[in-house]
Amino acid sequence: MTDAALHVHRYGDSAGDPVVLLHGVAGHGARWRRMAERYLADRRVLAPDLRGHGRSQHEPPWTVEQHIADVLATLDLDGIERADVVGHSYGGMIALHLARAAPRRVRRLVLLDPAIGVDPARAGERAREHMTQASFGDAAEARASGAARWPEASDEAVDDEVAEHLQHLPDGRLRWRYEPAAIVAAYSDMARPHVPPPVGVPTHLVIAAQADLVRPEFVVDCRTALGPGLTLTEIDAGHMLYVDRPDETGALLSAWLGEDAGGR
Repeated sequence: MTDAALHVHRYGDSAGDPVVLLHGVAGHGARWRRMAERYLADRRVLAPDLRGHGRSQHEPPWTVEQHIADVLATLDLDGIERADVVGHSYGGMIALHLARAAPRRVRRLVLLDPAIGVDPARAGERAREHMTQASFGDAAEARASGAARWPEASDEAVDDEVAEHLQHLPDGRLRWRYEPAAIVAAYSDMARPHVPPPVGVPTHLVIAAQADLVRPEFVVDCRTALGPGLTLTEIDAGHMLYVDRPDETGALLSAWLGEDAGGR
């Protein structure tokens, strides 16, 4: 793996239209597997582990700009000139800034409850929570922690998280596979003033109604900047839309990304 390359989980039809799925903080690309297999089976799906997460390199820098460079390098290595991009939470912030930095590389943009322009006090509180990473004595303890964190997730989603995202420490304990310092840096990025997606990139903003994360002023600025190029949907769910409401979220992605798919 080169310095710029990410570990990428691949799903769907390698001959299909490409779509990139970006996870949020402390996550990994394999969280998208079941949704990709059920709702994007006809697409060429790339779901990278972001820098500092999963099986990608964990070394800094962990800035939005570096994440953008990593994703673009991944597209280049795969010979993909243009793709649909879907981002959840911090992945939504990266997706938006990717579209602004390289609008010709992004066909359509889906922002799933994006963490953009987060209240600085809230971002700081969450960053400090991640400065010390929890560890577990065994997989059962880790699973119980994951289930408590995702009370609306299916059993299979929690089982997948344990199977994919745990790593062994030298002392024999287990922890989730991410770099805590990268998470702290991500929350600092989330507190940046928000900017709207670029004009000319059709954007679907999906708000998790129970999360209270997407700020009204961001929505207003998106409407002003994009006009009819913005689609807005609200789902009655917590922040982890694609974990808590996989069927509703998956059907939305399949339908919206499928519109005019052949007319590039």
